Amino acid sequence: MNGMFRWLALAAALPWHGTALAQMHHHGGAPEKSRSCTDASLACATAVTPVFAADGTLWIVWMAGDRISVARSSDLGKTFSPASAVTPGPQQLDVGPDARPKIAVDGQGRVVVTYTIFKDKRYNGEIFYSRSSDGGATFAPPQPLTDGAGSQRFDALAVDGERIFAAWLDKREVVAAKAEGRDYVGAALAFAWSTDGGATFSKARIAQSNTCECCRLGVALAGPGRPVVIWRNAFGGTVRDHAVMTFADPATPGPVYRVSVDDWETDVCPHHGPSLAVAADGSYHAAWFTDGRARQGLFYARSTDGGRTFSAPMPLGAPDRQTSRPQVLAVPDGLWLAWKEFDGERTTVMAEISRDAGRTWTAPRPVAQTGDASDHPLLVSDGRHAFLSWQTQNEGYRLLPLEDGQ
Repeated sequence: MNGMFRWLALAAALPWHGTALAQMHHHGGAPEKSRSCTDASLACATAVTPVFAADGTLWIVWMAGDRISVARSSDLGKTFSPASAVTPGPQQLDVGPDARPKIAVDGQGRVVVTYTIFKDKRYNGEIFYSRSSDGGATFAPPQPLTDGAGSQRFDALAVDGERIFAAWLDKREVVAAKAEGRDYVGAALAFAWSTDGGATFSKARIAQSNTCECCRLGVALAGPGRPVVIWRNAFGGTVRDHAVMTFADPATPGPVYRVSVDDWETDVCPHHGPSLAVAADGSYHAAWFTDGRARQGLFYARSTDGGRTFSAPMPLGAPDRQTSRPQVLAVPDGLWLAWKEFDGERTTVMAEISRDAGRTWTAPRPVAQTGDASDHPLLVSDGRHAFLSWQTQNEGYRLLPLEDGQ
């Protein structure tokens, strides 16, 4: 059985609270089955990331067999083009619980992929990027996203017209601090832009120091040239609660605001990052996991003042079902929330919708299930409708339309 799926399956047996291991690897799963899958095909993928292009084409990037591959679909995932290789051969890919390749398609149809490798046995990462300018038929040789010293992991991409925004967690400041004999907590939030369709990226800049070093980021856009980033921050050095930042313009990071005071004081890696959406009315919507003193589990909150303040956290899911991996998505006619639940035998993706910008929500509904290991459920939009994107060991890749009455 593939190593990552084994990791996912073992995680399901862990208690949700009370152990460092559960905090590090809590992400749902199911009992292991005796099956081997080691090639680079989509059927063997452990993490699949989707995006819709402006023309409605669905693109997916996945990791399997120590390789990164891309394919596209013109019929909402029913069939896919032959896979295109991004990596020239096997790589020491980052297969951690919050790790996955990313994909973006700009307004001219150029496809950009990022992924992370482990460059040593201490889990220090290096992010690479590659692009295709021929409709995904071929990809350029991968290049490092940045030349900075130290680890880089947990990258995120956003398309801003003809520009592509990249953000990630970066440890170059840790390296500098050690050289000077200073302590440094966590990592830093770094960013760069591409203005040529992913052919090159600008020199990296640090937007915020002393972040938590081991959780994925959430990225959205508040307007042209104004990315919004949500991440798990290191408040006071030891409290790992979430923060949000809105850029004033492409070069100017804005102030840092706290999403909620969960008071999760920990020195282990949660490996359980947040999700962020910006609705058409400009409201911000966040979903996250915490194991803090103030609250434990999955939560959602909204902001109507650009992230300065958020509503009281709303709990998601049943606390006795190992809830995990929340996602929030804005579409023209509403907002969707989705997450995983595990009852000891089956993993279920639950979803609910709000038609009033997050003030009220429908009752949660099950939208997909599996009896074996699975990737994180992801929400994706074609600009009009919401879909659940989910890779599972038993069922393979599924793109499921989400409807209010289902």
